[in-house]
Amino acid sequence: MQQQWIRFETTGKASFGTLAGEVVHEHEGDMFDRPQPTGRRFALADLALLTPTVPTKVIALWNNFHALAEKLKLGAPAEPLYLLKAPNSYLAANQTIRKPRCDAKVAFEGELGIVIGKTCSGVAEADALDHVFGYTCANDVTVSEILNRDPSFTQWDRAKGFDTFCPMGPVVATGLDPATLTVTTLLNGEVRQNYPVSDMRFSVQRLVSLISFDMTLNPGDVILCGTSVGVGAMKPGSLVEVEIGGIGKLSNRFA
Repeated sequence: MQQQWIRFETTGKASFGTLAGEVVHEHEGDMFDRPQPTGRRFALADLALLTPTVPTKVIALWNNFHALAEKLKLGAPAEPLYLLKAPNSYLAANQTIRKPRCDAKVAFEGELGIVIGKTCSGVAEADALDHVFGYTCANDVTVSEILNRDPSFTQWDRAKGFDTFCPMGPVVATGLDPATLTVTTLLNGEVRQNYPVSDMRFSVQRLVSLISFDMTLNPGDVILCGTSVGVGAMKPGSLVEVEIGGIGKLSNRFA
């Protein structure tokens, strides 16, 4: 069943519920395990949104789209190539991506995020989707020039781990077929990325399965599927929006 789950703050406490139009229906318990409605409703416009889940980790893919690999002349990896985004980088919709203290170009990368709903360890590909709760929008923000600053060590985690460098949201959408989705990224209202998720090298189920053989995936964990062509730099004051049909639009200003 298609639903949109959202986390928000009310009376100083974190809460969650389902979004129906512009109204949020509050639930209680565990979002991933038989949550129950409380009967309370809120206008979406009145709420401060939180990150769609509280991940124990966010895993970010590299070289997972054919089109970008062709442009960059990258070979086909035999297995998923990924890094971890630091918890200090997690950011909710409508919040500000902060410019790092270093003087460097900051790039946006619009991506689909896979949200895990059930503990997942060593899961076969055929069973992997049973462990997926839904999908969200994400922006894998990066200071790319840091990556190869030291030729002896590629600094993926540092380049992508600055405070506020992992916006996610606004919701987790369930019941979607990811292969039918398109990721669109807008910079100040201008489309910069528009690519199909079906162009991924590793499908959702294959990603979840293979990564689960490396590490246990916990409910709420997010796998960022990687990005495609159109990545670009942001200037302070820029508005970046990542939009995916069925999920919505993740909006953050860079300042």
